[in-house]
Amino acid sequence: MDDKAMLHRYLRENRDSLLSKLDRLSEYDARRPLTATGTNVAGLVKHVASVQLDYLGEVFDRPHGRSLPWFADDAEPNADLWVPADESLDDVRELHAFSAAHADATIAALPLDAPGRVPWWRPESADVTLHRVLVHLVAETARHAGHADILRETIDGAVGSRPDDPNLPFHDGDAWSAYRARVEDAARTAAGRGTAG
Repeated sequence: MDDKAMLHRYLRENRDSLLSKLDRLSEYDARRPLTATGTNVAGLVKHVASVQLDYLGEVFDRPHGRSLPWFADDAEPNADLWVPADESLDDVRELHAFSAAHADATIAALPLDAPGRVPWWRPESADVTLHRVLVHLVAETARHAGHADILRETIDGAVGSRPDDPNLPFHDGDAWSAYRARVEDAARTAAGRGTAG
C-alpha cells in the first residue's frame, strides 16, 4: 500500500468511527453538552465534516459549493461545534457524507505532493502539500473520534471503535468492573505514597 492509500485508509476509518458514535442516540443525547465546554457528539461530527470540506476544498482550490454559515466571519464562536434545534441529525449525517465524498474525490484527483495554501494558518506555514493536509486531517479526525468515544461511554456505556470492531480486551461488565477496581486501587495506593507525576 502506498503512502497516499494508507493515509486515506486511516482517514476513512477514523471518519467511520466518529460517525458511528451517533448510531442509536436520541436527538437529545446526540446534542447535549457533556463537558464544561459544551462538547457533544453531534457537534464533533459536524465540526470534523466542516473542517474536512475546507481543508480538501478551499486549500486545493477545489470548491465544494456548500454554504457553511457557522464558518462565516460574523458567526458566533464555536458555531460549528453544536447543532441548533433547526438542524436535524440527518442534516449532520448528510453533511458528513457530502464532506467525505468531496474529500475522497480530492484525494483521488491529486498526488501527495500537490501544492495547496491554508489561508487561516500563519503565512510562514500556509503553503502545504496534500500529504501534510492528510496527516493533519487524520490527526484531527482521530482526536475528535476519541472525544466522541468518551462522550458515548458517558451517555450509555457504548464503547469501542465501531460496533463491528470494538478493539477492546474485555467484552463483559464483570471484567470491566474488575479492571476498573485495579486501576482505582493503583491510583489510591500511589496517592497514599505521595507519588507525583
